[in-house]
Amino acid sequence: MKTIQLKHFFKATALALALSSSMTTFAQPSDEVVALVDNSVILKSDLEQGIAELKHQLQTQKKQLPPEQYLQQQALDQLISRQAQLEQVKRYNIKPNEKELNEAVLKVAGQSGTKSLEAFQQKLDGFAPGTYESLRNRIAEDLAINRLRQQIVMSRIKISDQDVENFLKTPQGQAALGSQAHVIHIRVSGNDQAALEKTAKLVKAELNNSNDVKAIDQKFTTKTVKVEGADMGFRNLSDIPAELAARVSTLQEGQTTDLIPVRDGIHVLKLIERKGGEQKAIVSQYQVRHILIQPSEVVSPENAKQQIDSIYNRLKAGEDFAVLASTFSNDPGSARDGGSLGWVNPGVMVPEFEAQMKNTPVGQTSQPFQTQFGWHILQVTDTRQQDMTREYQQRMARQILGERQFDAELDSWLREIRSNAFVEIKDLNLDRKKNK
Repeated sequence: MKTIQLKHFFKATALALALSSSMTTFAQPSDEVVALVDNSVILKSDLEQGIAELKHQLQTQKKQLPPEQYLQQQALDQLISRQAQLEQVKRYNIKPNEKELNEAVLKVAGQSGTKSLEAFQQKLDGFAPGTYESLRNRIAEDLAINRLRQQIVMSRIKISDQDVENFLKTPQGQAALGSQAHVIHIRVSGNDQAALEKTAKLVKAELNNSNDVKAIDQKFTTKTVKVEGADMGFRNLSDIPAELAARVSTLQEGQTTDLIPVRDGIHVLKLIERKGGEQKAIVSQYQVRHILIQPSEVVSPENAKQQIDSIYNRLKAGEDFAVLASTFSNDPGSARDGGSLGWVNPGVMVPEFEAQMKNTPVGQTSQPFQTQFGWHILQVTDTRQQDMTREYQQRMARQILGERQFDAELDSWLREIRSNAFVEIKDLNLDRKKNK
């Protein structure tokens, strides 16, 4: 569900960008409590900041501002929902790692025209001391909430094998069965988020009426926004990333997708024509085994590196890979089988692991390398070409069905945690129940 994750995450970072441009005041010792949510409080300064963010969003969208009372209640509702989610984050002890957090903060920095974390910190703290730390904490909370949503909401989405088979028999499902699509793909990129979103909407509107990619590029590219388009011609849907293929498969000829925000900008695709295709999805599979050494409370990162280097030297001296994996690997699932991971498809493992897997000849052992899970050594014992057409079709069907259900399940879950949370609104003017 990569597209879903990005969609919700970038809503959060756009909000964080608004926060970075407007945060100049902080809670004072005399700050009033306007609401209690479980074990946390919402302060008057939090509410004022939430109202400022709502106004920023509406002004960016060029929408008329509603009455102040309505804005106050909307902002308070959002703060209560957010705090209820943060209480769940604490319960499940969800925290982003430092690398993930730095990348997210750097993304926001780039949107404001700053290229380094150090320069961004200086810029924000120039408005008021502590602004950078507050923004960083806010983004860390956004990342944790996003991960919580994925874990909880995805566990609530139930797609049976029969659901998949029924979908694949529908016209939309049939379109995914090995069909080809003639697609135009346009990417809009830049650091000015407001200009980026505005231009992307204009590009989408233009694309509805024109297939002239070069003319669209020239018309909408500016000093701050770059528009790059390509006529991809006919492509097998199996050759397009699943999350994009799922978007294309739902289109009628001549239609465009919704705007798709990702790390490198905003994308929009247009389906020109569709035709049946017989090409199968043939993929390279790798039979792999590995040894994992993880840092822990008793094993420091330095000791983990020393252990993996020692194991690598023993392998080079001729010791048996399976015996060493069974003895030392911290991956219990594979260690029981001599480190075997079975046949691995591309795209399943983390990027660092996959790169080593693809670049290691059959029968050879990789040098130690690091991933988010720890230090690895892998060995490729065989490769093969496998027909994955049916599996691909089922995976794409699950992607489409999952996207259909995600927003509804998210709304349902948010209502549940809101109703189950203890909420006491101290400001009677903001209590809807008492003002009815």
